[in-house]
Amino acid sequence: MKDYHRFSVAPMLNWTDRHCRYFYRLMTKETLLYTEMVTTGAILHGDEKHHLFYKPEENPVALQLGGSDPVDLKACAKIAEDYGYTEINLNCGCPSDRVQKGRFGACLMTEPELVAECFDAMQSVVSIPVTIKNRIGIDHQDDYEFSHRFIETISKAGCDTFIVHARKAWLSGLSPKENREVPPLNYDRVYELKNNFPHLNILLNGGIQSPEEGLNVMQNLDGVMLGRAVYNSPFILNDVDHLYFGAEKSEKSPFDIVAELKPYVEEELANGVRIHHIGRHILGIFNGIPKSRQWRRYLSENMFADNVGFNVFEEAVKKSFDRTL
Repeated sequence: MKDYHRFSVAPMLNWTDRHCRYFYRLMTKETLLYTEMVTTGAILHGDEKHHLFYKPEENPVALQLGGSDPVDLKACAKIAEDYGYTEINLNCGCPSDRVQKGRFGACLMTEPELVAECFDAMQSVVSIPVTIKNRIGIDHQDDYEFSHRFIETISKAGCDTFIVHARKAWLSGLSPKENREVPPLNYDRVYELKNNFPHLNILLNGGIQSPEEGLNVMQNLDGVMLGRAVYNSPFILNDVDHLYFGAEKSEKSPFDIVAELKPYVEEELANGVRIHHIGRHILGIFNGIPKSRQWRRYLSENMFADNVGFNVFEEAVKKSFDRTL
C-alpha cells in the first residue's frame, strides 16, 4: 500500500473540486486527496475535461467514480489514468436517491459479485490502484457477515484497499446528510474486518474530528479518512505531514496559507473563474482564531460582487484581524 493512504481527505460532492484541492495542497503535500464523485455518464457523455482537469500540483489525487457498468467503468478508468490520476476509487457508499436510480453507490453493497466484476474490468486496463469505498452495511443488512462477504468477494478479485465508512446507510427515510450523522458509528466493525483480513489495507472513515483523533482511532488499521472536519476547519491539515508522514512540523500560519493562494487566484481569475468559486473553500481557514466570524461574514458579503479579485481576501484580513497578508 502506498504511504499516502495513512491520511486522506474524503470525496465530498460540491466541495472537493480542483480549487479546494489546490488550497489543501498548500498545507499538506502527502495527504491523498479525492475528487468529488464523478459518474461514468458525465465522463463518457458530458464535458470530460470539465470533470477531470486538475493541476499537477494537486497530486496525489484519486478519482472517485460512480457507476455499475463494467464496460463504462473500464473506459473511464483508462481515461483517468491518461489524465495522470494516482488512483481510481469506486463509490459503494453514497445513499442518495440519484445514485440508487443509477444502480450505484451504497446499493452496490447488495451485489458484491457485480462490484468484483467492475473492479476486475477497471484494474485490467490500468496500472494505478483501484480501490473501493463502502459502508459497513445498508438498511437491515448490517450484521458482520454482510460486510465480511462484501469485502471477501471483492478482495478475491484482487482488490486490496477498502475505505470503510463506519456507519450503515439507510437507502430510504434519511437524506444523504442524515446518513452521515444519524446511523451510529461502529469502529469495532472496521477493526474486526481488519482482524479477519490482515493482508488487506483497511482505512477508517466517519466521525473523526482531527488528525490527532485519527491517530488514536487508527489502532490496527492502515489509515484514516477525514471529510467534513477538514472542510470546516482546513488548517488542521497543516499538521498532517508531521503527524502521519514524518515531515518537520510546519511553521506556517493561516495568514501564510491565504497569502500563498495569490498566484493561483490571479491565474484562475484571468481564465474566467469567479473569486467566490475559490473563496467558498477557505471560509474556515481561521476557525478557532478570535474574530474568525468577521472574516467569514466579510467574505460571504463581498466575494460575490463583480470585478473583485484577491483584494477581497486582503480586505477581509485587514478588517477582521487588523493586519495585512
